[in-house]
Amino acid sequence: MTAIPPPPPSTSAGSLASTSLPPRVRKLLRGFFDHISSDVIQSLNAMLPEYEQALFKQAEQARSDNRQAEFFNNLQALQRNRGEFVPHFMFALEAELAAVRAPAARARAPAPSGIEFRTLTLVEDAAMDEEIVLSDIARRHEVRAAQALLLLGQRFGALGGAPAFDNERLPIGPQGLCRMLKLATRTLELDLEERLLLYRTFDHKVMGNYHEWAETLNQYLSQEGVLPGLIYLPRRTRAVDVPTAARPGAEASDRAAGRTVANRPLTGWHGPSTPSAWTIPTAGPGTPPPLPDAPPGPSRDGEGPSFELLRQLLAARRQATARFSEPAATRFGAMAGGAGTPAAVASGAGAPDGAARRLVPTPDVLSALQALQGVATPRIEGQPRRNLKDIQQALLARARQQHGEQAALAAPDSDTFELLGLLYNEVEREVRPESPASDLLTRLQVPLAQVALRDREFFLRPEHPARELLNAVAESGATWQTDDDLDPRLLHQLHQSVDFVVKHYHGDEAVFAQANQEVQRHLEAAARKAELAERRHIEAARGKERLEIAKQRANETIEAAFNDQQPPRFVQALVNQAWADVLTLTQLRQGEHSDEWTEQLQTTLQIVAATTAPADAPKDPQLPQRIEKALLQVGYHEEEAQAIARRLSSADGEDDGTSKTELTAKLKARARLGEQNMVRRQPIQPRSPKEQECYDMLRALPFGTWFEFTLNQQGDVQRQRLSWFSPVTGHALFVNQRGQRTGEHSLDSLARLMAQGQAQVVTEDKGRLIDRAWNATLRALRSLTGMGKPADIGGNGA
Repeated sequence: MTAIPPPPPSTSAGSLASTSLPPRVRKLLRGFFDHISSDVIQSLNAMLPEYEQALFKQAEQARSDNRQAEFFNNLQALQRNRGEFVPHFMFALEAELAAVRAPAARARAPAPSGIEFRTLTLVEDAAMDEEIVLSDIARRHEVRAAQALLLLGQRFGALGGAPAFDNERLPIGPQGLCRMLKLATRTLELDLEERLLLYRTFDHKVMGNYHEWAETLNQYLSQEGVLPGLIYLPRRTRAVDVPTAARPGAEASDRAAGRTVANRPLTGWHGPSTPSAWTIPTAGPGTPPPLPDAPPGPSRDGEGPSFELLRQLLAARRQATARFSEPAATRFGAMAGGAGTPAAVASGAGAPDGAARRLVPTPDVLSALQALQGVATPRIEGQPRRNLKDIQQALLARARQQHGEQAALAAPDSDTFELLGLLYNEVEREVRPESPASDLLTRLQVPLAQVALRDREFFLRPEHPARELLNAVAESGATWQTDDDLDPRLLHQLHQSVDFVVKHYHGDEAVFAQANQEVQRHLEAAARKAELAERRHIEAARGKERLEIAKQRANETIEAAFNDQQPPRFVQALVNQAWADVLTLTQLRQGEHSDEWTEQLQTTLQIVAATTAPADAPKDPQLPQRIEKALLQVGYHEEEAQAIARRLSSADGEDDGTSKTELTAKLKARARLGEQNMVRRQPIQPRSPKEQECYDMLRALPFGTWFEFTLNQQGDVQRQRLSWFSPVTGHALFVNQRGQRTGEHSLDSLARLMAQGQAQVVTEDKGRLIDRAWNATLRALRSLTGMGKPADIGGNGA
C-alpha cells in the first residue's frame, strides 16, 4: 500500500498560520500546540523502537516461513518510512487545532440523509478491525479521564466560540488522537495485523498516562486565562424520603421494601452525600412548661420554637438531676426554682446576700469570647484539656470583675453553653485522645461558642458551615481510623482552616464557609485518589478471580478426561501440573468458545488415550509436537517440554533422556501459573439461620459499602470499605479510607463475623460523626426527661 503524505503545515489549509482565527485564539492555540508538541513527539519516538522490537519478536515466533517473511517485509517498511510517521501525526494534530472554529458539519462528514438498499455493501474486515481496536482504546481512556475531558471540552468550546466540545470533536481527546494515529500509520505501509499491533503499542506507550496529561493541559489553559478556576465536582445525590403527608403510603412501601434512609448502607468516601437533619424533640405530654425567663416569641422565623424545645429539655434535665442527686431540702428548693438550683448555678446565679442577678448582655459575652479567641492556651502535659465549662467560668469571672459579683449569663446564653458542652462531650467520645484532632477541637471551642450564641441555627440547620468544619476535624481523629488511614495532607489543611477561623472569625459566617470549602475541596481530591487506588486493587482482584476460575475449569476438564480411564500415577501428576497450566492459560487468553480451547481439549483426550492404550497400539506422531509447543507457550524450557511431551504421548511412559526423579524435582522447583496468589479454599461449614440471613444480605449489598470490624474486647472498631466481591467464589476485597488494600475476606467468613457481632454495616444515619454525637446528646436528654421519640425537622428521626 502507498500513502499520500499531506502537505507541510506552512502550505496546508489546515495549519494554524493560515487559518482565519481571532488573534488571541490563534496565539493561544499556537502556544498550546508548542506546549504539547515536545511531549507528543517524545512519546511517539519512544514508541517506535518498542514497536520495532515487538515486530522482530513476532517474526522470530512465526509459525511458518511465509508468515515470517511477511513480518520482515513490514519491518523493512517501518524502517524505511518511520521518519514520516511523527511529522504526519503532528500535521494532523495541528489541523485538528486549526479547525477548532470550523462548523461541526465541516469538521465531520455529514451523515447520509437516507439509506439506499441498492447501495449497501459489506464492510471490509480490515476497516472493521481497525475501527474496533481504535474505538476500544478511545473509549477506555475516555472513561479514565472523564472529568479532565469534561473540563477540556468546556475550555475548547470557549476557544471555538461554541458550546462545550464533546469527546468526538475534542482535538486532543482520545478519539482525536486515534484519528491522527490512523492517518499517520498510512505512511508506514503496514499490513492489517501489523497496524493493529502498532495501535496496541500506542495504547500502552503513549496513552498510558493520558489522564494525568489531560490534567496538565487543563492547568496550562487555565493559566493562560481560558476559563481560569473552572472545576467540576460531581454531587452524588441519593434519594431522600419526603414527609409522609406529602407522599401517602410511602411509609408502608418503605417497610415492604425493607429499607429506609436510616438503614441505607453508607457508600460515600467521607460520610453521606448530604448531611442528615438534626433531630429535635416535639412538644408532647411529657414536655415541661415554657421557662419563666424565655423570650416572648421566636427571635427568627422557624427557629424559636425548636430552640425553645431544646431549652425545655435542658431545664427538665436539670430538675431530674436535682431530684436524684440533691438532699431533700435542696430538692424542694430546686423544684421551686430557687437560687441554689443547678439551673441557677449554670447561669451564674447565687449572688451573695440575696442580691438580684445582673444579666450580662449577649454582645458583652461575645466581646469577651472574642478576646479569649485570640489568646493561645498551650496545653500542659498531664493536665486535662480545656472544655466549654472552663470557658463559661472564665467568662463569668471576667463579667464579675466588670459588673460585680451579681453578674450572671442570661438563661438562653447559659443554655447554649450547656448544649454545646454536651455535644462536645459526645464528639470527644469518638475521637482518639492522642490524635491531632483533639487539639484542633479544643481550639475550635471559642469560635463555635460565638457561632452558637450569634446563630441558634447552628443546632438546627444540618448544612451549617461551622457544623461541617467541626465534623471534618472530628472525623480526622475518629476512633475507627488507624495510622494508615490518616492523610498528612488533610491534617495540614485542617490546621490551616482552624488557624484561619481563629484568626479571622468576628461574627461572619462566611469565614467558616471559606474554611470548610477548602477542607471539602481537599476531601473531594482525596476521594478521587482513593477511587483510583481502589480501582487498581479491584482490577487486580478480578484478574486473580479470572485466573482461579480458569484453573477450576482446567481441573474440571482433566477430571472429566480421567473419568473412564486412569493413566499411570506419574502421568496424572504431569497432567495435573504441567498440562493444567496449558489449559488455564488457553482459557484465560482465548476463552472457552475459541478454536484454541477446542484444540487443547482434544489434545487432552488424546493424552489420556495415548497413555492408557496398549503398548502395541498405533501412535500419533504429531501429538508430542503439539504438547511441546503448548508447554513452550506456558514458559517451560525446551528440554523440560520435550521430556514431558515424551511422557504424555507414549503408553509405556519411559524416557531415556530424563528420569522420573529428575523431572519431578524440576517440576517441584518450578513456580506454577498463579501459584503465588493461590489461596486454598476450605470446605464451607453449614451456616446457622442467622448466619445464612447475614450471607443473603451481603450478596445484595452494593459495592462500596462500609463495615466496622471489632478489633478487641474493649470494643475498638476499624472501618473498611467493601470494594468488590465475587458472586462466583465469594472473595471480598476491602480497602481503607485512602483506597489502600487492607485485606480479603470471604462472604462466608464475613457473614459469620456479622452473626457474632464482630462486623456490622455502617448505615447512612451512622455515617457522620457529628450526627451521631448530636443524636446521642438528645438521647441522653430524653433518658432523663422521659420524653417520647423525637420528630425530625426536614429529615429522619434519630
